[in-house]
Amino acid sequence: MATNENLPPNVIKQLARELKNLDETPPEGIKVGVNDDDFSTIFADIEGPAGTPYENGVFRMKLILSRDFPHSPPKGYFLTKIFHPNIASNGEICVNTLKRDWNPTLGLRHVLIVVRCLLIEPFPESALNEQAGKMLLENYDEYAKHARLYTGIHALKPKPKFKSESTTAAVNVDQTNTAVCIVDPKGASGQEPPTAVLSTVVEIGVSSGSAAAPSVVAVHKKEGGLAKGQADKKKIDARKKSLKRL
Repeated sequence: MATNENLPPNVIKQLARELKNLDETPPEGIKVGVNDDDFSTIFADIEGPAGTPYENGVFRMKLILSRDFPHSPPKGYFLTKIFHPNIASNGEICVNTLKRDWNPTLGLRHVLIVVRCLLIEPFPESALNEQAGKMLLENYDEYAKHARLYTGIHALKPKPKFKSESTTAAVNVDQTNTAVCIVDPKGASGQEPPTAVLSTVVEIGVSSGSAAAPSVVAVHKKEGGLAKGQADKKKIDARKKSLKRL
């Protein structure tokens, strides 16, 4: 069994700070499990984003850290079975942040947010699940049907939220990096999902030499039954609320 002894003391100290921060101010839709005796494996429960086929499901994943972390990226796996182009049948996650785009300055919070963003906007061009990737490109409705079926069968059920909890924005990020994930409402398939959801996740970063911390703002705008004027007003109100949190 792996223990903290497998990681250098400076890495353990950094991870302890990160895990404490994640526990006190978790990112939107993500809950991290902390094992004080073993930081080499980080577990997290990720809520399926609203407006996606993964909505109303909670997906458990893990990040495995090697001894030379953070110089090499962690390996990510979904423990909950999921139908997704970038997640293999064994749960392995294919995302550039954990491969060629890895940077030692990236923290666990950034990685977890990117993984949840992957549930919003899959990348079928680099599919590990070829069936899901092909289906997403050729027939979004069929892809969404399969993904919802897997979600209903395999995903954990989310715990009910208190009314005071925010479901539209997450603030408090302590990483000095920048990443932007803008989701096209028509998706990679070019077809508009049935719920016509536009989601934008923007991580506002600062240079690595700055002591200031960036923030993450997640905005979800639903269009469909609303008149254009009402949709525009909601968009403006959401932006105002998000800006107040920065």
